[in-house]
Amino acid sequence: MLFFLLALLALVVAYFVSAFKIIRQAEVMVIERLGKFHCTLRAGAHLIVPIIDVPRGIILKEQVRGMGGVPYTVMVEKTRIDLREQVYDFPRQNVITKDNVSIGINALIYFQITKPESAVYEIQHLTDAIEKLTQTTLRNIIGEMDLDETLVSRDIINNKLRVILDEASNKWGVKVNRVELQDIMPPSDIQSSMEKQMKAERERRAVILEAEGQKRSAILKAEGQRESAIANAEGEQQSAILKAQGLAKARILQAEAEAEAIRRTVAAIEGHGDPDKYLIAVRYLDTLKKMVEGNENKVVYMPYEATGILSSVDGIKQMFSAEK
Repeated sequence: MLFFLLALLALVVAYFVSAFKIIRQAEVMVIERLGKFHCTLRAGAHLIVPIIDVPRGIILKEQVRGMGGVPYTVMVEKTRIDLREQVYDFPRQNVITKDNVSIGINALIYFQITKPESAVYEIQHLTDAIEKLTQTTLRNIIGEMDLDETLVSRDIINNKLRVILDEASNKWGVKVNRVELQDIMPPSDIQSSMEKQMKAERERRAVILEAEGQKRSAILKAEGQRESAIANAEGEQQSAILKAQGLAKARILQAEAEAEAIRRTVAAIEGHGDPDKYLIAVRYLDTLKKMVEGNENKVVYMPYEATGILSSVDGIKQMFSAEK
């Protein structure tokens, strides 16, 4: 009798324990009553009818670490559905570009379950379906691009992949928030060729920069020489102008002095003789003096007109005699 009571008590406790459900924040539980969807339990405490009400699980992929820390993927059925954003790391896969180059790509997907009922009833294996959809979509996108375009268009690929996955997974109650390509690995021979190409490109840029520097240096040097030549020419021009102005002023002053001397001479001679003959005779005598200057042997020819000059000289003599 005691054993029966204890068994009955254990059944009652188990009944109430299975009937009492505590759902944590950001989790839900889908309940089926007699095999049909009944309700979705949100965060908080709930009571269900055991045996009649049964939680419906969802099958997800999870990565676990085995012996030696080596990760591997297992399929797990969970009755509590996590509504937080989840990240799924897809294994590396080979895709072919438009120019027939096979490259390895692995991607990360950040998704969130927004409708638990759709995630349970609209798809059998949610994460497996997202993985296969990502792989096929990625093959289609990369197949439309060349290798060089693929390597420099990660943002474009990420955006295209996110939009397509978000539209396709909307009926599964999933929101794809972000897609990131981790690695794009071309074959080893392609990598070697790319490294050689990059090295050649860097050397070419270095040569171009050096040539541009030399060109700029030559231009600056030529501009400096030109400006220096212009400055020298302007200086010589200014010097020549000043020198010519000085000579002109000197000649003007000399001419004014000679004119003043002549005026005074004419004024002194007027009334005592002919000023013209006096001035001519003086000029002629100065010229003869210059002709006989120096140590060289010279032969002086007396011009025919010298008789007229001599008469002028005689007139000067007579003028000074009369003055006395």
